[in-house]
Order: sequence, then structure tokens, then C-alpha cells
Amino acid sequence: MTKDELLQRLQDIEWEDFECKQAKSELPKSVWETVSAFSNTSGGWIVLGVREEKVGKTKTFVIEGVGNAEKLERDLIGTLRSKSKFNVTISVRSQKYDFDGKTVLAFFIPSSTVKPVYYNNNLGNTFIRSGSGDQHANDAEIAAIQRDQAFGSRSELEINGTSFNDINPESLQTFRRRIQQYNEALPYNQLDDEDFCRKTGVTLHGKMTYGGMLMLGKRDSIREHIGNFWIDFIEIPGDSSANANERYTYRMAEQENIWESYKVIIQRLRLYVDNPFVAREGGFADEDNSQLYCLREGLVNLCAHTDYFSPMHPTIRVFDNRIEFQNPGTFIVGIDEVKARNVSLPRNPTIINLFRYARLSENAGYGIDKIAKWKELTGSDVAFETSLLYSTVTYFLPTKGGQKGGQKGGQKGGQKTADRLLTILTSEPNISRKELSQVLGISQSAIQKHIQRLKEQGILVRVGGARGGYWKVLSNE
Repeated sequence: MTKDELLQRLQDIEWEDFECKQAKSELPKSVWETVSAFSNTSGGWIVLGVREEKVGKTKTFVIEGVGNAEKLERDLIGTLRSKSKFNVTISVRSQKYDFDGKTVLAFFIPSSTVKPVYYNNNLGNTFIRSGSGDQHANDAEIAAIQRDQAFGSRSELEINGTSFNDINPESLQTFRRRIQQYNEALPYNQLDDEDFCRKTGVTLHGKMTYGGMLMLGKRDSIREHIGNFWIDFIEIPGDSSANANERYTYRMAEQENIWESYKVIIQRLRLYVDNPFVAREGGFADEDNSQLYCLREGLVNLCAHTDYFSPMHPTIRVFDNRIEFQNPGTFIVGIDEVKARNVSLPRNPTIINLFRYARLSENAGYGIDKIAKWKELTGSDVAFETSLLYSTVTYFLPTKGGQKGGQKGGQKGGQKTADRLLTILTSEPNISRKELSQVLGISQSAIQKHIQRLKEQGILVRVGGARGGYWKVLSNE
């Protein structure tokens, strides 16, 4: 990593959690707070020898270097690998950089499989990440961590009897392609598939992790080792299941894994929000930052906070007047606390990190501020409910001209199938015909007819072959 690359990554705090600290010949006392915070939440990097400066709202970083790097590295790693300071042994990965004769030390602290993590034999020294800083965990938060630990946070644990061969190769290919397009600077992009999976937590010691299996695994392998995986997406023509004229107008077929489910669901949700097709230079649309953006945060939130070992399934229901995201498992932290402090405490850290690598989640918390932006954009409320067994986030749909916002069967505003097809291809140029069929609820032969017609009209072209190629949408004016 070059000096410029390090500074650029440090600027992007929301993407990859960093905590910069000055260090001369001794470890700063605050380093233990950060170790606790990262261990109790989603993990992150502690960088020694870099000073953070703020001028107004602008944040910059200055490389100062450390003194006696070998001693600092030995002291930190030795302390964390023993139980002299913390209540558990903490694994740590270290890297050393030399920039113009100045040494910078970087230590990656993973999310602990045993929580809460505290130091000096004092439960009061339990910290969590709040925004991009460390905060003392209050009694309610500590109790929530202990409660969730009792249920078992397993996403980072390896699964015996599994290997790299349990990964769905198509899922891995499309997931990596997404990262390469939207997160070009990620150094793991240059690795082969097996090393990429090891670095990102999909595998551990040659075995699949639970998070990696759920995100990218083969359906048969998931069923064998987890058993109850299924994300249900259903569109119901009415304000409730009881008064609907028919049970549903669309129900997503069972998908291989979380990633395949996400790809279908996000495109179905696109049909329910203000998201008109606009061709961009090169055929790609700008990153969504509107109503769909709010729904995307709700979807990622559901995927990252679901208790996948519960007998209950995570479900997204689209009614005429609202969209409900319901997942098994309580909010680990009280919803008022999450709103007030942007607390980062996901149930499945590996899963949320994989979404972050793909630039599909702003931070490792609940994304409440992004979800709540729905009211500002639509004038309609968002409701949060949680109990011991499940949590629900409900987006109420705005009314348009006296008609309820969610149109029957997803036919948003009478939008033509061809226009909806272009909208999807603009945002997801690598999508397959099979996936398009699932999203639009029509046969693959019907998809092919629409594609052929759009190609004849000069609106759509295929770049590359069936494998590795993509769709390029041209202007339709």
C-alpha cells in the first residue's frame, strides 16, 4: 500500500472502520477502548502513527510515524493474545508500513465470537462503536450483547465438514464483479477466488464460515448445515392478507443464498419507488440515493440482523399501502438508542461486511438514518417494532392522485414491461435472463422477445459473451 492509498482509505471512515492514534514509544491508553469496541461490534483497524485533524467538518490525516515500532507491536499483540488485560483472547493481524522513513503500524481487530469483550476485569470497561467513535456501553447495551451471545452469533465461525467447494460459483462471480465495478480500490480485487474468500471472511482455515455460507453458498450446502434458510418476498394485492382479492400477485422463488435473494428483491422493490429510467453515459445509472436507497438499507438491515437459526423466516411483504421488512431476532440495541447514537452492533458481522465490500451498506450499524430518510422523501412514515422473537421495519407508501402507492402486482404507474426491463438493466448490467424472469414475473422466452425488440430499436446492445459480458443501455430518445 502506498502513502496516498493509505491516506485515501483513511478518509473513507464509513466504508472501512479505522481508528487513528498517535504513538511515540508507548501504546496510547485509549487503544484498549478501541480494541473492546471493535471486538464487540464489526471489527476494524487501529492505525498507530497517524494524526487526525479536523478543520470545521473537513477531516484530514497526517502521517507522523511511531517510535520503537517493534516494541509497540510486541506489546499490543502480546497483550491481546494473553488474558492479562482482556476477559478473552483476541486475535489480531498486524501490518507495518514505511512512508518516507516514518513507520506506521496497522492492527486489524476482528469481531469477537465471545462477547462482551472488556478489560481490567471490569464489565464497565465494555465499549462499542457509535458512529465512528468509541462509546461506553450502557447497562442495557451490555445486557443486549449478553442476550444475543446466549442465542449465538455464529456468522464468523467456521463450519466443520465444509470447504471452498460449497460456494455457489455464479454467486461468487457476480458478487466479485459488483465489487470490481463499485469498489475498485479494494485490494482484494486482485486476489484469486480462494484468497479473496479467505480475506473477506467467507472462508476460515479452508472451511466455510456461517456468514460466508449464507451469503454465497450453494443451497444444498446451506440446507445441510443451517437447515432453515429462506428469505420470503411476497406482493399482496390489498392492505392485509385477510382482505386481499387473491393470496398474492408475485412471490419470489426460493433462491440459492442471501446474495441471490438480494439481487431479485432489490429489483422488485425498484418497481415501487420513483426511479424512472434515465440512460447514462456508458449505459450505467448513477448510484441510487433516493427512495430505493432507503428501501435498500432496510433490505440490507434485514439480511444482516436476521437470526438465521430461528424457525421463523425473514419476510418482505409488499401491500398496497406499505412495505414490511420482518426478520427473526430482536434489535440487539433498543431502537431509540440506535436512532440517537447510530450504534454499530450487527448480529451477523461477516454478512454486513460483505455488503460493505460491495458498497451496498454505508456502515456496520442499522442504517436507521438512511431508512428514516424515507419520510423526508415521500411524506410517509417509517415504523420500527421489535420484540424478543422478531423485528419489523414498515415503510408506508405515499398516495398518488388518490390511488395507493403500491400498484397491484408491481405495475408501478402503468410502467411498460420494456421500460421496467431497461430500468433494471441500467442498474444491473450483468443480470441474467433467468434473474430478469424472476424479477419481472414473466417467462424467459418473453424476456428474450423484449430484449430482441430493444436491440432492433438500437436501445440495447450486448457487450461480450454470455459469460462475463454485460448489457449496455443506449439512449431511447
